[in-house]
Amino acid sequence: MNEFHKEASECSMWTEEAGRLIEKARSLGISLAWDRLEKQSPQCNICEMGLSCAKCVMGPCRIIPGLDRDKGVCGADADLTVARNFGRFVAGGSASHSDHGRDLVEVLWEIGEGKTDAYAVKDEAKLFRLAEELGLDAKGGVQETAKRLAERLGADFSSFGPGLAFLRRLPRARLDLWNKLGITPRGIDREPVEMLHRTHMGVDCDPVSLCLAAARVSLSDGWGGSMCGTEISDIIFGTPKPNKTKVNLGVLRKDQVNILVHGHSPVVSEMVLLAAADPEILEKAREAGATGINVCGLCCTGNELLMRRGIPLAGNHMMTELAVVTGAVEAIIADYQCIMPSLLDVSRCFHTKFISTSDKGHFPGAERFHFTPQNARELARQAALIAVLAFKNRDQSRVEIPVEPVEILSGFSNEAILEALGGSPEPLLDAVKKGTVRGAVGIVGCNNPKLKQDHHHVALAKELIKRGILVLVTGCATGAMGKAGLLVPEAADLASPELAGLCRALGIPPVLHVGSCVDNSRIIHLCALLATALGVDVDKLPVAASAPEWYSEKAAAIGLYAVATGVTTHLGLPPLILGSPIVTDLALNGLNKAVGAAFIVESDPFKAAELLDRHIAAKRRDLGLAAGNGKVAA
Repeated sequence: MNEFHKEASECSMWTEEAGRLIEKARSLGISLAWDRLEKQSPQCNICEMGLSCAKCVMGPCRIIPGLDRDKGVCGADADLTVARNFGRFVAGGSASHSDHGRDLVEVLWEIGEGKTDAYAVKDEAKLFRLAEELGLDAKGGVQETAKRLAERLGADFSSFGPGLAFLRRLPRARLDLWNKLGITPRGIDREPVEMLHRTHMGVDCDPVSLCLAAARVSLSDGWGGSMCGTEISDIIFGTPKPNKTKVNLGVLRKDQVNILVHGHSPVVSEMVLLAAADPEILEKAREAGATGINVCGLCCTGNELLMRRGIPLAGNHMMTELAVVTGAVEAIIADYQCIMPSLLDVSRCFHTKFISTSDKGHFPGAERFHFTPQNARELARQAALIAVLAFKNRDQSRVEIPVEPVEILSGFSNEAILEALGGSPEPLLDAVKKGTVRGAVGIVGCNNPKLKQDHHHVALAKELIKRGILVLVTGCATGAMGKAGLLVPEAADLASPELAGLCRALGIPPVLHVGSCVDNSRIIHLCALLATALGVDVDKLPVAASAPEWYSEKAAAIGLYAVATGVTTHLGLPPLILGSPIVTDLALNGLNKAVGAAFIVESDPFKAAELLDRHIAAKRRDLGLAAGNGKVAA
């Protein structure tokens, strides 16, 4: 029997939390992502292999190697078609994260110009520290320094500036390698634009050249746009520190106005949080019959508030529709990225209001506001009031919150991690050298309805910590780990004895939440810090990354910038490149020769753990380090 036709409570594709709500949705005739996947199945094998091309109207073409359709109308073969498609895929992901970073740069500039009273610098110490790191005059006041920093980072979006500011964080050997390969990013905007040019018919016809250019595009995100987003968010909203909070749909409250912030930008969610605490709006909520206003997060906007404010996380990508199906949500206030258009349809089945806030993200049928640094405070108040009014229309008989919330510990910025270890990378390096921590793996990325919900994230993390490997998580992986009880110090019981001892001594979990998907820049920055302190290039470290349940263009860009930085990266699903032997071999093998890292593709999380274990064991041997504790692959 097709798994999609099973009763949700019996289906191995879903968590128990999701199962009850899936049954409820289907009883109401509501279509969910899993249902739509079934209707799209079987999916096009040619597209899945990256062999379809619709970039001009001589086509669309379908390349079928070995038959008389082995080239498109223009003459592009399988290798070129796949490389073109992959280049554009990475460019889309890089542009998304980098545009997020640009939004933060613009807000910082508005602060520096004194043009907004809604936002201010919260972490002044980091502002001055970052300005000094980038060689700026930090002797002026907060406002002047904010302006100078914004202008310096703003120049990175051009191709005529002095070069990406954050490249100075890399070991010299890595920069020299990039220069030799011609993949050093020159401008955050330039690289995706050039990729669109390269992949136009009749420009770059060399698959290897296109793949190296894709690496450069991704690096403009990781060491440019995303890093701008992370660092400036810390400056404006505060650098995260460890805090206790809760996760899963149990964070919704039957007796309160529930507002879910969704998307990726803290520029919006921070103002919503402020509005929800306004005494006047709280009074209106009480007049409507609620005991208060409960703001919770979805996806990466939720991660931003989770890290900095301890605001509960209701769910990740595959829980967004189900959050509305609880019947307890008064409003979803969305900015951009990873927001399913279907949320409008699901919301219409309940009293839920859907409010869009970005001029980049239009959702037909939504209440539409356009947040700017000048009007953000007032528009957030209006959005909160819409949610309060919606509470009056809630049908309490339709409310079903299927679980109790689970406690987690969040807020592990690089600053917080180093502070916990004594203020420098040295204690962590010592722990790695002794084998107390055999290595580290960043488990990142999205959910995908093609895979058993959350299972791959959780199973991989448990296997790794059992082997003495510290795990860092971002984005949608956070919800999965939190629900599984891995984001609390007590999870040390599941780790190797030595790693468990370190975690207990520091009062931290063996799985550390380090932020939203933009904050993967924290992970590569930490790798660069450790490599520099150890006197080696990044590819020599016993580290790796993994996106077990990924789905998006952004995840492809993240994976590629991790690999180009020197961090071998596991994917639970292959990218759309299998139609090209050249591109596939480059991803799995050739990149290792070029940049010292490559992709591992393995859908089984237990086999993936074994492969990552072997990779880390090999890196330890190459550094002359003992095998370390935990189960080590032969």
